[in-house]
Amino acid sequence: MSSNAADLLMLVPCSQGEGSDSAHFPAKAFWICLSALLLLVAMAIGLTGYLALTGPGFTSLQTVRLTAPDQTGVLLNQTAVLDSQNHLVTLSVTAAGNQTSTVLFDVKHGLICYRPADQQRCFLQTMERSDYDHVGSLLSGPQNQGDVQLSGNETQRRTQFLGVMAGGQVGVASLDEPLRTLCRDRTVHRTRRTDGPGKQRLVYFCIDICFPSNICVSVCFYYLPE
Repeated sequence: MSSNAADLLMLVPCSQGEGSDSAHFPAKAFWICLSALLLLVAMAIGLTGYLALTGPGFTSLQTVRLTAPDQTGVLLNQTAVLDSQNHLVTLSVTAAGNQTSTVLFDVKHGLICYRPADQQRCFLQTMERSDYDHVGSLLSGPQNQGDVQLSGNETQRRTQFLGVMAGGQVGVASLDEPLRTLCRDRTVHRTRRTDGPGKQRLVYFCIDICFPSNICVSVCFYYLPE
């Protein structure tokens, strides 16, 4: 029991008094002391639970909705779910046609997993310094829960090309959670960053993702030569 609880218990009159009712006082004092003790124990348990829920060790999922115009002025909508305890950021990106793709940043394992809406595949990328910086601004910055509107004339736009590696298929069972759950019904392929596909290769699809730091990245995929 905490020192505060012990101090409070000392205030309860548990000693035997004097007078005509002295024969009945011990039993009465016992029940008073027992009631006070139970009350203090309940208060201590409640305080412990409150500290566990509000202390430094407690983290809850937070949701941030970001809206930013693309290069043509069409609004891009995405939702970021922040899990600071497990170092995860999950972006749900809704593109034209109301199709939603998922991008999962697994900071603990240094991986990014892309799950396009119109593909039966997942694509893995090793996180680089810039990726850590973008995600770090979400996890360690002010936890703004709600809507974030990015300004079109202040947003920096970048294009990143990822080549799908030939023979780079990964077994889903070898992945750690939550990547395994995200890609449980799809094939998984490794990718690497490249300068561009070149004129002889075609870009198959792109995913636009934005960050509260006014940076939007268009991640485009193509298949490397065999």
